[in-house]
Amino acid sequence: MIWLVRHPPVAMHWQKRCYGVSDMGLSREGARMATILVSRLVQLSPDAIVHSDMLRTRGIAERAAKLLSIEAQADPLWRERNFGSWEGRSWHAIYRETGNAMDGMLSDPIGFRPGGGETTAELVSRSVQLRHDLARDKNIAVIAHGGPIAAILADKNAAAFHLLPDYIPEPGSITKV
Repeated sequence: MIWLVRHPPVAMHWQKRCYGVSDMGLSREGARMATILVSRLVQLSPDAIVHSDMLRTRGIAERAAKLLSIEAQADPLWRERNFGSWEGRSWHAIYRETGNAMDGMLSDPIGFRPGGGETTAELVSRSVQLRHDLARDKNIAVIAHGGPIAAILADKNAAAFHLLPDYIPEPGSITKV
């Protein structure tokens, strides 16, 4: 059994910003949700917990692992998409500068690199491979991000790249795959 856990909302000043591989903590609401997530994870009793190594995933993973007397394993490959030079900038500023270029993430998933970062195809390929590499004989909770989780769910449903946004789970959610 695999549970994919999307981290709760990030710090308020990062919301409405492009923050793929940028490392920030959770908002107050996110911290409250994290406490609930930890309890839910303990109830699920996974054999292993993996997280992306980012602040917004690490705290949840380490707290749950401690309560379960297991070790949380950090794996930076579970990070969100790398948005290159767009990291940390507001989506409005990116749009003002590039117009609808960001549509390239869906209309040109193989060639478009947002801010010179990772293509959609690379994100999907990396995420699907990570899912396939997880042990099949264990119950594993992965605390990660919307992009990798959406990529795995879309792949599972044989969905086209342009449908990826439809598979982004809510912050603080747990999805069984």
